[in-house]
Amino acid sequence: MPLSEHEQQLLSQMEQALYAEDPKFASQMQGAGARASARRRMAVGVVGVVAGLALVLVGVNTTMWIGAIGFALMVGAVAFALTPPRRKAALGTVQPDGTVRRATPTKSKTPRSGGSFMHRIEERWDRRRDDGF
Repeated sequence: MPLSEHEQQLLSQMEQALYAEDPKFASQMQGAGARASARRRMAVGVVGVVAGLALVLVGVNTTMWIGAIGFALMVGAVAFALTPPRRKAALGTVQPDGTVRRATPTKSKTPRSGGSFMHRIEERWDRRRDDGF
């Protein structure tokens, strides 16, 4: 039996409140999707370590640089496998009634223009000077 729209909204509010109050616990309670992602990251890490080890062994017999690249690949693969994936956090504050008020991103005074790097730096400088920083 599917949930009614009101029940779905309440469940969504409860999930948002959980993420806002305790993001670590909420990430542990995610379920199969997160486990599949962790398994995939681990598999990529293992393949990277094996490839790096092969390059290290080839580097021992040929050039030191190939071995160094293999070592760097192994370190990168282990770091990739062990670090959790980045997620966009739903930032906000929990209200007394249990709802979550989302934090709104602040808008800059000047619209972002796709100009050159120096133009954007000059705009930032002007905004800081105008704001008194």
